[in-house]
Parts: sequence; structure tokens; C-alpha cells
Amino acid sequence: MTSDASKIAGFSAEKQSVALHSMLAAAAMTLLKLAAGLLSGSLGVLSDAAHSGLDLIGAALTFFSVRVSDKPADEDHTYGHGKVENLSSFGEVILMCVSSGWIIWEAFQRIVHHSVEIRNSVWPFAVVVTSIGVDFWRSRQLQKVADRTGSTALATDAFHFASDIWSSLAVLCGLAASWAGTHFGVGVLRYADPLAALLVSLLILRLTVRLGQEAVAVLLDEIPAQTRRRLIKEVEQLPGVMAVEQARVRRAGANYFADLTLALPRRYTFEHTGELVRKATEAVQRTLPEADVVIHMVPRQARAESLFDRVRAVAARNNVSVHDLSVQSHQGGLRVEQHIELEETLPLIEAHNFVCSLETEILREVPEIDAVLTHIESEPATIEPPAEMVEENRRIEQALRAVAAQIAEIVDVHEIRVGHSGEHIGVSCHCTLPDDLIMRRVHLAITALEDRFKLECPEVDRVTIHPEPATDNLR
Repeated sequence: MTSDASKIAGFSAEKQSVALHSMLAAAAMTLLKLAAGLLSGSLGVLSDAAHSGLDLIGAALTFFSVRVSDKPADEDHTYGHGKVENLSSFGEVILMCVSSGWIIWEAFQRIVHHSVEIRNSVWPFAVVVTSIGVDFWRSRQLQKVADRTGSTALATDAFHFASDIWSSLAVLCGLAASWAGTHFGVGVLRYADPLAALLVSLLILRLTVRLGQEAVAVLLDEIPAQTRRRLIKEVEQLPGVMAVEQARVRRAGANYFADLTLALPRRYTFEHTGELVRKATEAVQRTLPEADVVIHMVPRQARAESLFDRVRAVAARNNVSVHDLSVQSHQGGLRVEQHIELEETLPLIEAHNFVCSLETEILREVPEIDAVLTHIESEPATIEPPAEMVEENRRIEQALRAVAAQIAEIVDVHEIRVGHSGEHIGVSCHCTLPDDLIMRRVHLAITALEDRFKLECPEVDRVTIHPEPATDNLR
């Protein structure tokens, strides 16, 4: 099991454990409050018992949801089961609304139509005080695990039980006022118990509206606008990203899913694009830690794209690379000359048709160009072992060194390799030139070396020269 899988399994077990303990505590407190309420006749205690009964149902929903939400994605739930936690939170909100409505109705009935004689006893006080202690412990434990695991269901439960503390305090005040009214003969205090119940219900409703808004927002894939803006800003700062054309974020339980479409210069290679995808994923996860990120890349024409870039973009779109690309003025217009390599087994008619199509596309894509001339080369499809031709190889190497010595810009040639593939001979070498020589002069020097060498050794079919700065050979 990987470390990530172990971490997820640990979080899941911790969430289930604290949810189970919360459910058991809710069951115990519901029974105690119900017994105390029936014995005393206090609506405040009975309302708190009803509230605790709904807490029990909510805790059971939470326990069920945390068990289901950590299941991995499957064919029917490709984004996982995290939304079960949000659905559980929404279910708790509905239960809290129902209980608040019943308590408000009963409180008004007692205030307007009749009052109920409360049988004062120490037990309701003891039960409510115990309830406050248990709710404090439950909310602390639930919030601690919710912060560590990111569970919305546990966070809702923690918030719920923290609110129960205030409602229990209101019930306690109602009981105390009712006792004082009976003991001191103050008749108006008989309304203290239903008023306390009413206060509890209004408090529950206020918190319920807030929790309901959060639950519905997640179920409807609503994400704070500032979170999305911060995410886009992080990605747009990456070198090479022209724009974030689309950014969609959704949440399921504690997990975030981000889907972005990025515009990149079309001249980028697959390797460059792949590296940029990695950096963009890291940028998203700096805003949304451990988010599941999907990046889509679309090629776009850059504002500062040159004629050469646009020609290469057309070639790349056709899955071929060009080299020795040049643009020349010709009879008042521009003419492109390029070399491309095609498979050596490709028939001439197919190669010609492909090149004609490519040239037509270049002319359409780059209207400034009037003509395109393409030199077709064969790309070797097989690797053949070199033949041992020691004397001939030595002669070719000496000829290359002699030609290089005649060109002033060239310091030396080294790592000369002579290869034989069937009847073809290929030569490669490294060529040392001055550090400050501009690329145009480098190209002229290398071209001169290749041309003069082929005059000396016309049997050589291909020459590959790698230029290096002089300081590179001093390391």
C-alpha cells in the first residue's frame, strides 16, 4: 500500500471512529433528556430532547456518509463518493428545520392558549448540565478530526453540537426561571420555559439557514469566486501560458476537482507541453491542496510569432519536422526553402503528394509567402551495424580535419564518427568555435565545412556537425 493510500485509510478510520462515538453519545443524551422532560413537563427540556433525537439521526447520517464517502471512484461514480457527505449535511439541515418548526408551534400554543405546570426537580438541571458537557466534548472532537481530514459532514456535526451548548443554556435558564417563579410566586415566570424553547428554536433556525446555504452551494458545485480567481492567477503566472481559457472547479466532500484549459504557443513540443502540465498542476494544488487536476492544452498563435515559427507550426501539425529552413526575397516576394525527412520506405508518389499538401497549407497559413520549395530526405527506418572499414574511416577523418583547418572561425573538430549503413556513409563530429561568434556566422562556417568536405569526400552521403563554444571544451 502506498503512503497516500495509507494516509487515506487512516483518515477514513479516524472519521468513522469519531462519528460512531458521536452517535452513541447522541443516543444516550436523547434518552436522558426525554426522561427528564416527561418527568418535569418542561417544554424546554422536551424540545432539547427532540433536538437531541434529531442530533442522533444526524449523527447516524454522518456515520453512514463518512463510511461511504471514502470509497474509491468506480464506474458509476467517476468522481468518487464525496458528495454523500454534503448530502448528509443537507439532510441534517432538513431535520433541524422540522424540529425547530414543531418547537415554535408548541411554544406559541403554551404561551397563547394554556400553560403547563412544570414539576420542578433536580434531574432536569442535572441532565441539561451533563448535556452541555457532552456537547462540548463532542464538538471539540468532531472539529479536530474535521480540520485534519477536511470532512464537511463532521464539520457540520461539530457546528451542530456547538450550537446545542447555547440551546441547552437557554433551556437551563428557562428551568431556573420557572423554578424561581414557583418558589417566589412570580406568575409571569411561567412563560420562561416556552420562551426558552422558542429562543432555542430561533437559534437553531438561524444556524440551519447558514448550514443549508453551505450544503446547497457544494451540491450545486458552487465555488467562492475569489478561490477561482486565485487559482487562475497562479496558473497564468507560469512562463509559456498565454491564457487560461476555461477553469472549472467542483467539490465533493473533502476533495476538489479542477478542470482547466490552457492556451499555449503552438510551436511547443510534446516534452515542453508535458512539463508545463506538471507545473500547472502544482500551481493549482498550491491553491487547492491535493486537488484532482485535469489540464487541457490548446495550441494558439503567439503575437510575436515569426514566419519561421508559423512554417514550423504547420509542419508540426502534419507530424514532420523541418530543418535548414530559410526565407528569401524573390522577385519582390518571399520564398521558403526547407528540408524535411520522410520514411525511407515511402513511395515517391505518396511523398510528393504529402509535400504538395504541406506546401499548400503553408501558403494558406502564411499569406506573406509566395512560394515554397521543399527538399525531401529519407529518414532511416532501420538501425544497421557499422561495417569495419578502418583504413577508409581514417582517410575520411583526416580529410575532415584538413578541411576544418582551412576555415578561420573553426578552432578544432573532435569526436569524429564515421558510420556505414549499407552503401551509405555518414559522418558526425563536434566543432569548436569562438564563444562570441553570432549564429549566422556559425551557420556559414559549418555550411562551408560541410560543402568543402563533401568535395574532398564525395562518397559521404550525410554530414552532421554539432557546434560548441570554445569554453565548453575547457571544462
